[in-house]
Amino acid sequence: MHGFLWNLHKDHHQVNKDNVMQKNDYFFLIFAIPSILLIINGFASLHYTLYIGIGIALYGFAYFIVHEVIIHQRIKILSRMDNKYIKAIRMAHKVHHKNIYKHDGSSFGMLIVALKYFK
Repeated sequence: MHGFLWNLHKDHHQVNKDNVMQKNDYFFLIFAIPSILLIINGFASLHYTLYIGIGIALYGFAYFIVHEVIIHQRIKILSRMDNKYIKAIRMAHKVHHKNIYKHDGSSFGMLIVALKYFK
């Protein structure tokens, strides 16, 4: 997202509070469309594309829950979790967002974060 797709992701780091949606929110289409097509293609014959499509869909679901629900709390559930792992993910993502530009940002790891964030 910080590479050639930065134009879509930039508004996630340079947030305009007046906008309900961000261009970054359309990333789900970049993953959902191939996932759906691969699932449809592989479903009838249990072709390997079915499993690739399911894998992409599962990643998308995990991304939605972790990034949108737990980290950014765009849906107000799971917002009061007092868990060291959840706190570490949120802290790593906060550090990731300190840089509002394409380069020199820190990776937040989504599911796997550095031990330094477990404080």
